[in-house]
Amino acid sequence: MNSASKKAFFGDYVFGVASEVYEPAEDSFLFAENLQVAVGARVLDMGTGSGILAILAAEQASEVVAVDVNPYAVRCANQNAKRNGVASKVSFVQSDLFASLAETVKFDMILFNAPYLPSEQGEDASWLGRAWAGGIAGRQIIDRFISQSANHLEKDGAILLMQSTLSNVAESVAQFKVLKMEAKPVARLELPFFETLVLVKAQFSV
Repeated sequence: MNSASKKAFFGDYVFGVASEVYEPAEDSFLFAENLQVAVGARVLDMGTGSGILAILAAEQASEVVAVDVNPYAVRCANQNAKRNGVASKVSFVQSDLFASLAETVKFDMILFNAPYLPSEQGEDASWLGRAWAGGIAGRQIIDRFISQSANHLEKDGAILLMQSTLSNVAESVAQFKVLKMEAKPVARLELPFFETLVLVKAQFSV
């Protein structure tokens, strides 16, 4: 595997980013700026990439599980956890979404900076492509994630999902509602070319 070829920064944190791994960008930083983790929480960082969210979460969490389908990302995030002094709190799993997690495991918070951009067939052929390519409507991975996520969330827990207006935020809210969850945007960032990044928070209805 290639060594980290780039570096990214957030506050006092430094992240090495291998060439096969998604480099933290506007979506990552919007997510990071709005991430609030309760002391002692158990957190799942789905699609961890460079590990930026897992590492930030580990400052307050009792345990973080960082998951990525990309083996290069798993290695990269592991190295970044060591670099930033939180390796003892974070475990790493290579998995296609929840496939490699026990069916009974639950978390207080689930984070997912999803592959949300509409894409043509074959654009997800590379490891890097799989980090952003969401299929024709941009929802191929988002739909699978939402349908499985509630089974791994504690009753008083929360899901934070980053996506784009290009992949139909209202559809995500509607799908969470089917699972008896209330979802709403909690942060936005307008980008050029008629796209807005949206961080959606979902919780079980009281």
